[in-house]
Amino acid sequence: MIIVMPLILLQIVSALIFFETHWDKVTLRLARSVAGDIAVIMDVLRQDQSVQGQQKIFKIAEDNMHITATLIPEAMINQATKNTVRITDGLMERMLRQALNEYVRKPFKIDTSSLKRQVKIDVQLSDAVLRIITTRKRLFSSTVYVFVIWMIGTSMILFGVATIFMRNQVRPIRRLAIAADQFGKGREVIKFKPEGATEVRQAATAFMLMRDRIKRQISQRTDMLAGVSHDLRTPLTRMKLQLAMLNNDSGSEELQTDIVEMEHMLEGYLAFARGEGGEKASLSDISNILSGVVADTKRKGALIDLHSEGQLMVTLRPSAFKRCLMNIIENALHYAEHVMIRAGTRQDCIEIVIDDDGPGIAETDREDVFKPFFRLEKSRNQHTGGVGLGLSIARDVMRALGGEIALETSPDDGLRVRLRIPI
Repeated sequence: MIIVMPLILLQIVSALIFFETHWDKVTLRLARSVAGDIAVIMDVLRQDQSVQGQQKIFKIAEDNMHITATLIPEAMINQATKNTVRITDGLMERMLRQALNEYVRKPFKIDTSSLKRQVKIDVQLSDAVLRIITTRKRLFSSTVYVFVIWMIGTSMILFGVATIFMRNQVRPIRRLAIAADQFGKGREVIKFKPEGATEVRQAATAFMLMRDRIKRQISQRTDMLAGVSHDLRTPLTRMKLQLAMLNNDSGSEELQTDIVEMEHMLEGYLAFARGEGGEKASLSDISNILSGVVADTKRKGALIDLHSEGQLMVTLRPSAFKRCLMNIIENALHYAEHVMIRAGTRQDCIEIVIDDDGPGIAETDREDVFKPFFRLEKSRNQHTGGVGLGLSIARDVMRALGGEIALETSPDDGLRVRLRIPI
């Protein structure tokens, strides 16, 4: 639009100026030239009405004025016009009528349709009709066609050059956008390098530096968490051994329960922070992943219905996505008896809907449950055993895919979890 609109406006302005001024003036001058020649012929005929005089002026007009003139004695024009312009007249007819009214001042009739390359003009004299036949070239300037051809031709050439130039500049921007989108979805960005205009190269370089910093931070965080995990698990293991040697003394069972809970919380914290950052993304079938998760859950006695619309291929981290589904399904089974899962393609994304028949979540609390370590005990169950990280991990996984997770009300007034993954 930036290229096309100025060209169109330029052509419109140029055409208006040309047609309103240049072409009208040129056509009027050509018409006045013809009308002046006709007036000269009429004046000579008035001065010398002999046959020899008529033949002489007619011969001069044909040789020098490109006009074929004949005199029709005792004839009358059937539809003589005087100082009038018809609505159906074109520019040439309108200008010729104006010129004839100025120079000839006699009734006349213009015929532009009988002859293909010539124009016939009948002028009413006192006792005869003067018929004038002249070429259209004398009344019409062909420069209009040259002007239009040059205007359109140069515009097309400029548009083509500008389009090629703009495509070369836009292509690096599109590649940068694709690379940013791929990196945001946790996929590998390959064969990307800064190119294009200076500003685009600067943006691409800044993106690559940002990507390297993020990867370095993720790696440092993972290494730190691995060390924390090792350091915390070692004293917990010693504590478990010491408790086992107490021979079920008073208070040992409570301490054992506390240690198990601490291990469970530690695993949840590490899983939330780690987010499967080291796993490589690959093209996977969501239907197969769902089938595996449902099969594992059914072995524990859960009641789950699954309906999947064939193969649903998308690039993702299988283990991380499986963790996301397990968190949602186990959370649903903790509060409900029956879970229904539907998966299919919807427009430009894959949609997974997980419904349960549990008590649901109030609409005012649906955003809070995604916060880390948030536990919604009062609204659903007084004996929940989670640490408040399941839905937080699920949202992190979905956002890493470029998708989104939303909580709604299911048809059974339970909870509906809707997952949307861009294809």
